[in-house]
Amino acid sequence: MSRIRSVATSAAHKGREALEINRRTVLAAAGAVTLSVGVGYALRPTDSEAAPAAAEEQQPVAEGRRAAAAPLAPYTKGTTLASVAAPRGSSGYRRLGDGAGWARAVRSDLAAAKSGRANRRTALAAFVQFTDLHLMDVQHPLRLEFLRAHDPHAWRPHEALTVPGAISLVERVNALRGAPVTGSPLHFVMTTGDNTDNNAHSELEWFMKVMSGGRITPNTGDPRHYEGVQNSGLKQYWQASSTVRDQDKALGFPHLAGYLAAAIREVKSPGLNLPWYSTVGNHDALPLGCFGSHADPYLAAAAIGGKKLMTVTDAEAKKLQDAIRTAKDPKGSGYRDFLKAHARSMRSVTADEKRAPYTSADYLKAHLDPAYQGLGPAGHGYSTANVAAGTQYYAFRISDDVIGISLDTTDAGGHYDGSIGTTQLAWLEQTLKENKDSYAVVFSHHTSQTMTNTRPDPAHPSDGRQTGAELVTLLNRHAGVLAWVNGHIHRNLITPHKASNGNSFWEITTASHVDYPQLARVVELADNKDGTISLFTTLIESAAPHRTDFSDLSQTGLAALYRELAFNAPGASKVLGGSAADRNTELVLKKG
Repeated sequence: MSRIRSVATSAAHKGREALEINRRTVLAAAGAVTLSVGVGYALRPTDSEAAPAAAEEQQPVAEGRRAAAAPLAPYTKGTTLASVAAPRGSSGYRRLGDGAGWARAVRSDLAAAKSGRANRRTALAAFVQFTDLHLMDVQHPLRLEFLRAHDPHAWRPHEALTVPGAISLVERVNALRGAPVTGSPLHFVMTTGDNTDNNAHSELEWFMKVMSGGRITPNTGDPRHYEGVQNSGLKQYWQASSTVRDQDKALGFPHLAGYLAAAIREVKSPGLNLPWYSTVGNHDALPLGCFGSHADPYLAAAAIGGKKLMTVTDAEAKKLQDAIRTAKDPKGSGYRDFLKAHARSMRSVTADEKRAPYTSADYLKAHLDPAYQGLGPAGHGYSTANVAAGTQYYAFRISDDVIGISLDTTDAGGHYDGSIGTTQLAWLEQTLKENKDSYAVVFSHHTSQTMTNTRPDPAHPSDGRQTGAELVTLLNRHAGVLAWVNGHIHRNLITPHKASNGNSFWEITTASHVDYPQLARVVELADNKDGTISLFTTLIESAAPHRTDFSDLSQTGLAALYRELAFNAPGASKVLGGSAADRNTELVLKKG
């Protein structure tokens, strides 16, 4: 297949008859709508255990936005090119307002940017990346909030607002006119993991509804009121709704009467008006994002129980945090013993089975549930073959000339950094070989630098684990790889990778939507018709206004407050937005 056809013109080059055959054979059985030009669809099944076993099991991507009759003009409105939230004042609790936008930087690390390319370029594909939403059941009994006794950022004052914050991000995407540079229709949204925070069923339900639409009550335990650290009276947490003079109020955080009642009130997500795909992260697969998938059964029972530890000493918090960071407790047995030792210090809360940890099979089945299909595709990339094989990786076609590959880089053996199984790595190599005439974009949660954890998977102890460096080497063997898109480190970072054989690709890492500056990213692929490809990255914020109103506790008001509280969170890093070279960019590649 030629690599120079555009999304907007490729169907005509293929011929109407071939397109009609494709509609009938691939889509009709599933009752799909007419295939839009440039809308992705499932790849042909391979002999991989991650692919559907038969063509009938394939599900199409639902119809996305149709390409405009003429390309849209480049635009900046609604993106960080136009404006970015910026703080007012220089000290204390700082309010946010409208700030200057971030300019686009051209990066020629891997190929020279040739003059006149803007007039020659043709769009190949465009999509949106969400990452590290961390939808959070903040009343969950296993949460590690008490580590704030040692580390101020171990608990963040804005954590109760993750759901309205994520809904506002969906609203932003729904308002975009298309791809900001090429005018291509946006084809899909991909989440690159840590969609949930505590690996709880409650959070998984909220995530599915945020993405596909529905009403969400971000509350567990007592349905009548909040039970957690923020109404505990403990001064180490922001007691927003009370007059307690806590340590955050001493820094300027406001007293907001009614805040906790508003934080657990029902909200409504419109759902994305694009198809969406899902990639798994460590917080989606492991209890608290760090304990092995076969963690101590005591923790599973405690998750749904009626006791919650809220405070420990600085020394105790440091010891436990150090054990987690250095991976000395991958199975959670040390945490079990820690909780047992503090049983008398726990506070009573309302037990709730919705807080139970979910398994990888539960995660897959939720994506396959028709109730959460939204605009599709059915399964959001996953298939019944994934359920049967116990895998969470897959491939899909983005456009005529581009495939997408979603990897599972979580190490089920425990710890928050990742790796990739030998079997999955072989599948990836085979998938790239079978699609050598297509460009490829690879998605994962972990970055190349955070795939250093090679503990055996308890479910597959004979399957080796490979590092990020080994994955980079594999990707550089394939000339068609354009980008590796990921998250995990909560920071914008763009890294060039070039091999001695001349092959190259860009690693695009995007900041989280839980820590300030709370960003997502639009990625566009374009053929410059001069032997180079340009990848455009454009960051977006949620649709909530930059300026907050402390008297506005509506869904939108809470989303705005979510951003401002995140900026002011004690211990929060101020460099997660990255440099200009990591934000709005044009990334140039030499490709045939």
